[in-house]
Order: sequence, then C-alpha cells, then structure tokens
Amino acid sequence: MKRAARRGRNGGAGRHLALLPGFVIGGTSLPARAETDFLASLQLDTLSAGTLSTVLVGLVVFAATTSIVYVRERGRWQRRETELASELEAARGHQDRLAALLAADPQVVVSWNGQNAEPVFEGDSGFLGAPGAALALAYGSWAPPADAKRLELATDALKERGEAFGFTLRSRSGPFIDVEGRPVAGRAVIRFREVSGERARLMALQSEFDRVSADHATLSALLSALPQPVWTRAPDGRLNWANAAYARAVEAPAGPEAVKGGVELLDRSERESAARARDEGRAFAMRAPAVVAGQRHTLDILEVPTPTGYAGIATDMSELEAVRADLQRQMDAHVRTLDRLKTAVAVFDASQRLVYCNPGFETLWSLDPAFLEGKPSDGEILDRLRAERRLPELGDYRAWKAGVQAAYASLRASEDWWFLPDGRTIHVVSSPNPQGGVTYLFDDVTERFTLESRFNALSRTQRETLDSLREGVAVFGSDGRLKLSNPAFAQAWKIQADLASAAPHIDEVVRLCRPLYPDDAVWTELHSVVTGVRDAREDYGCRMERRDGSVLDCAAAPLPDGATLITFADVTASVNVERALTEKNEALEKVSRLREDFVHHVSYELRSPLTNIIGFAQLLGAETIGALNEKQRDYTSHIVRSSGALLAIINDILDLASIDNGALALEFQEVDVAETIAQAVEGLHDRLTDSKLTLKVEIAPQTGPLRADGKRLRQVLFNLISNAIGFSTPGQTVQVTAGRSGRDVRITVADEGRGIPAEVKEKVFDRFESHSLGSKHRGVGLGLSMVRSIVELHGGRVELDSAPGRGTRVTAVFPSEGVPLSDAAE
Repeated sequence: MKRAARRGRNGGAGRHLALLPGFVIGGTSLPARAETDFLASLQLDTLSAGTLSTVLVGLVVFAATTSIVYVRERGRWQRRETELASELEAARGHQDRLAALLAADPQVVVSWNGQNAEPVFEGDSGFLGAPGAALALAYGSWAPPADAKRLELATDALKERGEAFGFTLRSRSGPFIDVEGRPVAGRAVIRFREVSGERARLMALQSEFDRVSADHATLSALLSALPQPVWTRAPDGRLNWANAAYARAVEAPAGPEAVKGGVELLDRSERESAARARDEGRAFAMRAPAVVAGQRHTLDILEVPTPTGYAGIATDMSELEAVRADLQRQMDAHVRTLDRLKTAVAVFDASQRLVYCNPGFETLWSLDPAFLEGKPSDGEILDRLRAERRLPELGDYRAWKAGVQAAYASLRASEDWWFLPDGRTIHVVSSPNPQGGVTYLFDDVTERFTLESRFNALSRTQRETLDSLREGVAVFGSDGRLKLSNPAFAQAWKIQADLASAAPHIDEVVRLCRPLYPDDAVWTELHSVVTGVRDAREDYGCRMERRDGSVLDCAAAPLPDGATLITFADVTASVNVERALTEKNEALEKVSRLREDFVHHVSYELRSPLTNIIGFAQLLGAETIGALNEKQRDYTSHIVRSSGALLAIINDILDLASIDNGALALEFQEVDVAETIAQAVEGLHDRLTDSKLTLKVEIAPQTGPLRADGKRLRQVLFNLISNAIGFSTPGQTVQVTAGRSGRDVRITVADEGRGIPAEVKEKVFDRFESHSLGSKHRGVGLGLSMVRSIVELHGGRVELDSAPGRGTRVTAVFPSEGVPLSDAAE
C-alpha cells in the first residue's frame, strides 16, 4: 500500500509537469520536436485571433479529457499491480516450499528449456560422489560404464524426442540412485535421487542376493565340471548332491541318480571312519584305496562340515604315487650314478647338515666314513679339513669360510678354485638346491691344469716352430677358411703376414696367390682338397714353377679334424742343382756309352786277328810245319797263353755288351755243381801250381743239381777262382764250397789274401775297376762285374764278405729251380 501511495504522489507531480512546456497524452509527454513544430506553426500562421482562441479552447478540452482518462487508468493499474504483487508473494512462497521439498532428500534436478539450451541444475550432487551439481551429467565419473552409456542414450532421447525414462542403478561409491527423466511444460527434466531407507536396504540385499546367487551358480558349475568326485551330505549323512565325476566314479548315469540310489564311493571302513568324524564335528581326511570306474585307485579323501551339512572331495593320487615311485627310482639311479663318479659330490640340507656324499668325496678329502655317517655340518667338515691342512692356506679363514657358506643364501650357482697345500687344484661348484641347502661338486683338476699348461707350451712351441720354418705352411678348416699360417707362407706369396687373423676363404687366398702362379688346374685341385669336393680325402702334391723364376713343391694333406694342411717348399736351389746334375749325368752317360761303344768296336775288331794269331800259334806249337827248338816252343806257348787271356777279356766285354743290350740268352739245364766246379778248376790248374796255392773243394751232399746255364756257371766260377788266385800269396789256400740253403744253392769262393777295405768294397763290382791291393794281380776290372751280371740273370745275387787282414769270401746264390718266371719274362 505504501508503494501505491508513493506511486500516486509521483503521478500528481507528473500531471503538473505535463502542462508546462509540452503536452501529455495518456500520462506520456509529446516529443519536443512535435511541440517545436507546433509552436512554429502558430507563429507562422496568419490565422486570425478568433481562430487562435478556438484552437486554445480545443486544446484545453483535450488536456482535461486526457487527464480524466489517465486518472481512471492509473487506478486500474494500481489494482492490477497489487494483484501481481500478491501473486508474486504466493509464487515466492511456493518456490520456498519446493526448495525445502527438494532439499529434504539427496537429489539433483536438471532441466533444459530447449534442445540446445544450457542445462539448469538444482540440488546437491554430493551423494553421487561427484562434487558440484554440474558433474551430475558426467555419468562416467560416478556410474559404471554400462550404466553411463545407458544414461547418455536415454538423455539424448529425452532432449530430442521427449521420451521419458526411469531406472535405478548403483553408483561407483556404493549408493543406489533413482534416475527419472520426462518432459515438463516444454522442458526436459531429469531427476537424480539417492535411494534411502528400507528401499535402499532392500535393494542392497537384492544386490547381495544376486551376487551370492551368481557365485553359487559359478561354484556349482565349477564343482560339476571338476574331474575329481565332489559331494555334499545332509546333516544326517545322506548324499544330497554329487557331481558328474562322482557319478562316473560309481558308474552311475548322472549325479542325481547316484544321490537317489545312495551309491557310495568309499569302502565300508572308510565310510565308518567318516561317520565318526561327522559325529565328532571334525573334518575327515585320509588316503585310501577305492574302486573308481571299475579300476583300483588311491584317493585323497577330504570331508568337512558345512552350515547345511557336509561337503567332500576325492582326489586321485594314483598318478602322483606312480610319479613318486618313479621319482624314487630315478633318485636311486642318480645316487648309483653319483657313486660311480670320480667327481666328489656332497649334498647339504637347509640346516647345513650333510645328507649325501659319494665315495669320490671320501677319497678326495680322505675323511673317516664314521665321521661322515654322523651327518656333520658344513662348517664342521671345513674345520676338520683345515685342521688337517687340506684347505687353501688363507690369512682370514673366517671370512673365507663365510664366503663359502654364502651359497646357502644365493640364488645362483657359483664356482671357485682351491689351491691346496699339497699342490692339488680343486674346482669347486656350489649349486643351491630348490628345497634349500647346497650341492657341492669338487673336481680335482690338477692333471687338467698340468695338461693344459703342457698343451699351451706345446702350442707355443709348435707356433714358434712353424714361424721358424722356411717352408710356407697354411691350415684351412673344414669350412674352407684359413685358420693358421706362418710368415714363410706370406713371404712366399707376397701377401699380408696377418692374413690368418681375418680367416679368409680359400677362394680369397687363391685370388691373392694367382698373380705369381696363374695355373687354374692346380688351384682347382687345391680348392677341391680343402673344401672336400672329392669323394675321398686324399693327399695331393705338385710342383709350381712361378713367374718370378722360383719353384715351389706344394703338398696338401687332410688332417683328422677335417682341416687341410698345405705346405709350400722353395726348391728353386735344389731344382737348379738337380738340373745341373741331370745334365752332368746325361753327359757322363753319353761318355760311358761312347766308351762302351768304342770298347765293343775295338773288341770285335781285335777278335778276328786274335783268333788268327791263336790259330797260327797253336799250329806252330804243334810242329806240324816243322820242328821247333826249346826256345821257340816257349815263345809259342807264351803267345798261346797271352792270346787266350786276351781272348777271354774280349769275350767278357762282348758278353757284358750282350747283357746290356738284353741279347744274352741263357740255356737252362740240369747242371751238376761238383762237375762244373771241377771243370772250372781244371782250367786254372797251371796257375794254382805256379802260384804255389792249395785248392780245397767242399761240396755238401744235399747240394744236388742246379738248374742253370752250365757254360755261364763255369764262367762265373772261373772268374771267382781266378780272382782268388790273383789276390793270394804262395802257401795260402783257396777254398771252394757249395751247399743248399732252403730253395737256394750257395757257391762260395774264399781266399786268405789281404782282404778288401770298406771304401773299395763299394766299387769292386763296377766295370773297369781294378785294384791290386798290394798284390801282383793285374786285371781290367771285368771279372766281378761279369760274375754279378750272370748271377743276376739267373735270378740270384752275389754276396761279398771281406775285411783287411782276413781274406775275402764271395758267394754266388742261385735259385735251385732256376730264374723265376716273372724275372725271365722281364
């Protein structure tokens, strides 16, 4: 009312002001420009004063009418304003009541005045676990993902198509939330309200019931699918549920049939024991045999009391028992194996007590078996070994001992080397056991260290030997790569000295060596030898005459490990010497042939006149053409003897020439050895007499006949006896013996002359080698050479035994059956 009064007062002032400079129409002043135009029109109007008076009267009437209308409308407006104020007060009270109602429960109301309008939030969203009402629409921050997606889809449908929705969900913080959305007066409104009171407790119980039901269904499915028999019993001990494995074990069609028939899995004694345990209210557990699906098995049985009765499970331990028995057998086999090992083995448990040691451990440390049977600790064994000076000499024994026993707390195996006072070296491996404790392996590596030291020394020696060799050496592995070479190899082929360190392939080595020796055939052979292209690994050798004028002898030999050794020996000097010697030998052979040709020619030329001389001398000596005096007869006899000797020499030369040419043919026949010796001696009787020598012939009875050429055999004997006579002095004896030795006939001529020095013995069988050795004997040096040639034609051999001061023995050995067929064919 006071406001209305104030408005009334102000309205009166307005009316008075409206009458001054401007006009007021319906409580509203005219515009100033209209007033100005009006006044100007008045000023410019040439109307008369009467007309002006009439206009003024009209204006006064118009103003009065307007004022009356204004007063009436102002009263009506005041009444309407009062009504609106009352309505506003009522609306504010209603709003306060709605706000109180909204705040009575934990809830949030969100509204949209149009699809694209900004949302308006009312209420507190603290119950959602999201501070700030605006976060109520961030569904993912307080609702599970599936429910958040569901809310987003429902919200979009409400805003776009006005589709109402409502459902209850559980927030991430725990409370249940009622979400309801609907169109209200053209607005989209969603209310989020926390469920509380009995309904909240009911829903919590329903959720817990659903969870327990799901867990029960899961557990039931799991128990039904278990391969072990599982069952439950009522408080009175009767079966009320069994899984499929139980049914298969008792050979029932299914679990319900087994329960309905009351078919028990266990034998009577086990069932009675289980019943006593149920009566006493305790769990029943035991391992017992049972018949499962018609076969005997060993089961681990467990039956425990439950709130609704009893539940049991049977685990088949037959396989485990078999595995355990097999494991025990394997452990026994391992123990037997360890007992045979030379390596010392000692096993300690988690309490560091000895649980096993093999005989090698006792032997290595020379410990008393009684002491080991007492299960001593690791520390006690170490202390005893230290007292007996069988451990390394160390300054801080306690620290060393602690380091050894640190293996009990280690997760990895460790190794160490103990250098004992007696000179032995022990390799120690400490390996933690999975179940606790440590296994020690003690290996006496003294011999190995010694052998390794010797091997290293030998390797160094071999390396130095190879490096000092003048021959180039290269070793290629089975993969065809260079493994080892010496400096001589690099120098010979003018390549890098450290080539072996790069392990080049044989192809690369051939490429580097080819400029000095481009013969592809030789390198291909060496490549096949190294890479094993051949069917069988064989030695290979060749001579390389290189471009620089040097000559190398190459030899390749396979090694046992699959490698190949190739050596290159520089034989340039020896080849040059060999060439010179070859040329010299060819020259000597040419001279020898010239000499022999000359002698043969001269011999043939001398033989004819000599035969004539002998014939005429014999004719004169026979005095067929006239008598001769004594002196003439002596001359004639001397001519005959000298000519005969000369003829014999010429015949020997001709025979040797025939032998050299292969033209001398033997006429084999059965020859009486005694008769042949007698014939040869008869021709030398005069010389024996003149030299005052004694001839002694001894022929063994078992000598028998000899298959040989009789003429050549007499020639051999004649030369041997003649040679013995020439080197004997008056009064000595020349001995001829013959005998059989196995399949050979041995004829020996021995004299008591000066003997033959060693340096002369090597040349006595050479042609034209004559040595008087201080005697009066002179010869052309063909006798013994002829003897050896004829004997060898018979397939025999000549043996010479002589020394200065004890005479000479020459033995001709003939095969009794004649020359072998193979030798005769040659």
